[in-house]
Amino acid sequence: MNASTYRVTGMTCGHCELSVREEVGGVPGIRSVDVDARSGTLVVTSDVPVDDALIVDAVGEAGYTAVRVA
Repeated sequence: MNASTYRVTGMTCGHCELSVREEVGGVPGIRSVDVDARSGTLVVTSDVPVDDALIVDAVGEAGYTAVRVA
């Protein structure tokens, strides 16, 4: 199992978290998505390695900016 952590900017509420969760959850191979607007973090778990660009693009589709931190 692979886990990746991203810093997401622009999130301020539960609706923001839901938007990011829905977009990132649609990326093939994603098993779980944990989003926290308060800390600005996104943790993505997958069974296989997922290209960071796919995650960053999905966050962008939700209207926010993401950068991988771990």
